[in-house]
Amino acid sequence: MIDSRIEEALGKQINQEFAAAYNYLGMSGYFDANTLDGFAHWMQTQHNEEMAHGMRLFRYLLDRGGKIDLATIPKPRSDFNGTVDAFEAALEQERENTIAINRLYELATECNDYATKSHLQWFLDEQVEEEKTIEDIIAMLRMAKGDISAILFLNEKLGAREAIDDTAPEA
Repeated sequence: MIDSRIEEALGKQINQEFAAAYNYLGMSGYFDANTLDGFAHWMQTQHNEEMAHGMRLFRYLLDRGGKIDLATIPKPRSDFNGTVDAFEAALEQERENTIAINRLYELATECNDYATKSHLQWFLDEQVEEEKTIEDIIAMLRMAKGDISAILFLNEKLGAREAIDDTAPEA
């Protein structure tokens, strides 16, 4: 049986992953409304990834005999002051998620819950990639300095992003 503190913390993280997904959906809508379908596609793909992350934790908690307690998800922001502002909001969200996963890992260490520590290692590695990817996009947007040709090039590039299956652990 899973420690009640771990159960509660995993439940909060599940909700945080679903809230992140909802936020990415709001960002996708913003870009779609501004005829940047590539940016919208990238955010939609992020939404799908965050949903998969939430479900990965959801399944893990159930497999450990824990109880699922879903909370209300706040309304996402859907209005931004341009592309950089939206990606800065995404980066802030990912940084907050990294902090939450680190705290969860610390709790698993404190509780000597080696299975949860092992499960969370994938999330820790994923967060490094998530933050770096968004930091790189922000850097490219800043280099573009509002040049429409550069923005449209990035729109095309981000629109070519393929979905990754985050639902199953690597072999």
